[in-house]
Amino acid sequence: MSEELRGVVVCHGPMAGALVQAAEQISGVDAALIPVSNMGCDRDTLEQRVLAAVDQHPAVVFVDMASGSCLIAVLKRLRADQSVRVVTGVNLAMLVDFVFHRSLSPEEAASRAVAIGQASIRLP
Repeated sequence: MSEELRGVVVCHGPMAGALVQAAEQISGVDAALIPVSNMGCDRDTLEQRVLAAVDQHPAVVFVDMASGSCLIAVLKRLRADQSVRVVTGVNLAMLVDFVFHRSLSPEEAASRAVAIGQASIRLP
């Protein structure tokens, strides 16, 4: 890939901003992730926010839940876009790893994110 991937984090309430801020603090990498919240908007506005964040770039869109308004907005507008992949169940571990692997293809980056995210869920 010649262009680094964009990471777009779409969540309910203030969660997207908090995850992006934490990932930046841990990784030291700024501006690799764009937070999008559903706060204070209807579905059409949320869809527009998602489209503006992706801005026709290759991207991985991380969504908080595998259902609900955030996922519906993302899938409605981006499902057919082959340069965008969607990952649900976003967690901090996958975002921190993602910022260091933005040269991968959207498919490879999304698969890696799922593997890292799943591996980070444990009973200590």
